[in-house]
Amino acid sequence: MDGLRIYSKNDVLKLVNVRTGETKLGERVEVISSLEDLNASGARFVLLGIPEDIGVRANYGLPGASTAWNPALKAFLNTQSNRFLDGSELIVLGHFDFTDPKNDSIDGLQQKVSEIDEAVSACIVKIVSAGKIPIVIGGGHNNAYPIIKALSMAKKQAVDIINIDAHADLREPNGRHSGNSFSYALKDGYMSKYGIFGLHQSYNNAAILKEIEANEKIQAVFFDDILLKDSLLSAWDQLINDFETPGLEIDLDSIENVLSSAATPSGFSLNDIRRLILGSSKRFAYLHICEGAAEMADGRTSSLTGKSIAYLITDFLKSYTL
Repeated sequence: MDGLRIYSKNDVLKLVNVRTGETKLGERVEVISSLEDLNASGARFVLLGIPEDIGVRANYGLPGASTAWNPALKAFLNTQSNRFLDGSELIVLGHFDFTDPKNDSIDGLQQKVSEIDEAVSACIVKIVSAGKIPIVIGGGHNNAYPIIKALSMAKKQAVDIINIDAHADLREPNGRHSGNSFSYALKDGYMSKYGIFGLHQSYNNAAILKEIEANEKIQAVFFDDILLKDSLLSAWDQLINDFETPGLEIDLDSIENVLSSAATPSGFSLNDIRRLILGSSKRFAYLHICEGAAEMADGRTSSLTGKSIAYLITDFLKSYTL
């Protein structure tokens, strides 16, 4: 059955390679017994997994995004606890376990995504209402919508979002999938401003480009322009300065050679994204990393996806102490 699987300390420690004379983050992180325990914890961040690719398939994409969570979690938990990052700042909550719908048509998959939206949103509302910052590892980019919805509901106002992505994910809001989270967030009034960083000119259709140009709530920085001007950090600073405590979305298909449904040979390097996070002048309302995969349905695999995600998680945590 669908539901949130909350981890025990034993669940976490099973993934940690304990070594004498060392302490890993997995030995320091907190766990809780129920969402009601969030308020009693002094940890500032909550890590949650959503290992599903139903939303990707509902958008005619290739399955695989469900495979990123486990290797990412293991890589993160086995990172060293030291003076740069202790681990006690974080609750490892657990992950959602979503079953495939019996009706695996596009309509059936999209209906299932709507059900996923409800479950994810309810959980994120409790995390944010407890004063915590969610770090969510997907999963498809469909999960951006329930996270944005939850943040808006908890804050009782529309919220700002920054999305590092090759694609705007502004497809028509006519059935939920991984390509229209931001269309729905705008339509439903949950998002006040939407900034897209690293958009690829050749991989967004004419209707989406027209919407970006016409909608005053949307700002876009194209990857092609960054290439020409060689101005990564200045372009980033110029964009985020217009946003108030935004949520941060990172679609891993914006990073070159990371395994995903829309993997690209041309994009940001992993170190580019690390520089943006570590050097950011903003504090973010949440971090959502999505669309990566350790194994795709067509047989492609990568042993580096999990560790790449672990770097981004640790950088995000460190950015609050730098």
